[in-house]
Amino acid sequence: MKFFNKVKGGYGETIAKKYLKTQKIKIIEQNYKNFCGEVDIIAKDGNTLVFLEIKSRESFLFGRPCEAVDRRKQNKIKKVALSYLKYKNLNNVDVRFDVIEILGDEVNYIKNAF
Repeated sequence: MKFFNKVKGGYGETIAKKYLKTQKIKIIEQNYKNFCGEVDIIAKDGNTLVFLEIKSRESFLFGRPCEAVDRRKQNKIKKVALSYLKYKNLNNVDVRFDVIEILGDEVNYIKNAF
C-alpha cells in the first residue's frame, strides 16, 4: 500500500509542477526534508516564498484532497518552513502556505490555504 501511495503522490506532484510552470511560479525545492518534517514543494511566486502541500485522490470517497491537510499537518509544515527560513538565513521574506489538490487530472490551487 505504501508503494502505491508513493507512486500516486509522485503522479500528483508531477501534475502540480506542470501547473505551477503555467502560473509562472518557480520551484526552488522539491520534497524538502529536515528534522521537523517534509514540504512537498518550496517555490517563489514573485517576491513571495511559497510552501506547497500537494494532495491527490482518485475520488471524493474519503473527502476532498485538501481536507487531508488538517491542523496537525499545517502545524508541521509551518515548523518545517520556519526551520527552512532560519537555515537559509531568510529574514523579512513574505511567506505563503498553499495547497494544490488534484482529483484525477483536475487541479485546484488554493492560495493562502492556511
